[in-house]
Amino acid sequence: MDRIALVSDIHGNIPALEAVFADINGRGVDRIFCLGDLVGKGPESDVAVDICRGRCEKTVIGNWDAILANEDSPSSLPENVQTRNWYRRQLGSERLLYLKNLPGTIEFQMSGRNVRLFHASQQSVYYRVLHSDPLQKHLAMFDNTPFTGYSMMPDVVGYADIHFAYEKTYGDKLLFNVGSVGNPLDKPLACYGMLEGEYGSRNIAPFSLQIIRLPYDIDLAVSRAHVSGMPEVVPYETELRTARYRGLPANRSAK
Repeated sequence: MDRIALVSDIHGNIPALEAVFADINGRGVDRIFCLGDLVGKGPESDVAVDICRGRCEKTVIGNWDAILANEDSPSSLPENVQTRNWYRRQLGSERLLYLKNLPGTIEFQMSGRNVRLFHASQQSVYYRVLHSDPLQKHLAMFDNTPFTGYSMMPDVVGYADIHFAYEKTYGDKLLFNVGSVGNPLDKPLACYGMLEGEYGSRNIAPFSLQIIRLPYDIDLAVSRAHVSGMPEVVPYETELRTARYRGLPANRSAK
């Protein structure tokens, strides 16, 4: 059996990322895939990119990655130009080019299932799908679109973006979210996913998904944020400590 760890939404939180990789190291994982948003929000986007480039076999682009890497991004996030420029200066031109060229999807077969992974949705890195959205919107996540391409019809779809881990089954289809390593908004714990099955196999075999949550040193993450001089450090600290986004009620999705 093969194990694939799925990390996402690190957002420059290195203490959380290190806790997750330490856990992954003890689980006999064969591959690590990253579902985007390595950067932004937190203080060490540059380090997050460097670590993930070294550890992750495949990585897809997230909305923050696209926003910072593309000066003509259609999204207004982050709205403050000074905030955006702070992260761009930290990342530097080579890392920004790396982020800009990341693919939108990862596709493979596992235990006879077609698996598709992306950051936000089948539409784009900016189109958000919440855990609480209606059935029709969830089922549409299995559609082929110009963004995903038409190489397969997925049986399993995994994504990130909303910082809220969940899984739902619709007949023989599985939709899941891996949560967030560095900026979770369901529980103040670093979160990642793991798939277990026969990687690359067309034959039906055992297949499973785990959502794994871990404590990490939030005080250290907050301290690094304050020392870095990053913008919007107070709301960032609140997010880490409370798993709430900028004063919104718990269990709401992130930008």
